[in-house]
Amino acid sequence: MPKSLPVMDISAPICCAPLAAGPMPSDDAVELALRLKALADPVRIQMVSLLMGDPDLEMTASAIAAAVGISGGTASHHLNQLRGAGLVTSQRRGVNNLYRAEPANLEALRAVLNTCC
Repeated sequence: MPKSLPVMDISAPICCAPLAAGPMPSDDAVELALRLKALADPVRIQMVSLLMGDPDLEMTASAIAAAVGISGGTASHHLNQLRGAGLVTSQRRGVNNLYRAEPANLEALRAVLNTCC
């Protein structure tokens, strides 16, 4: 069985040099791996893509579930994973949690993966 990654708070934007800058310190590599693990699911990628389409878009879990064709419980699970990685945020309004993309954190992740200057 593969070794599991440690539990860390990865909700803040990642802050490390791009991969092409040379060997990455172990702690930075773990933080990057945890964020990538949160995105390593086709449904989560669909969710982030949906929420990134409009930076001001806020959606309930049930609306996101309907848009990507999954159940509400499954959507909540995936959204919790994305929120834990800091890739989406949620805000309670009345009885609903409204989810939105966290563009700064997604941009920081993109910058680390960027191999071009």
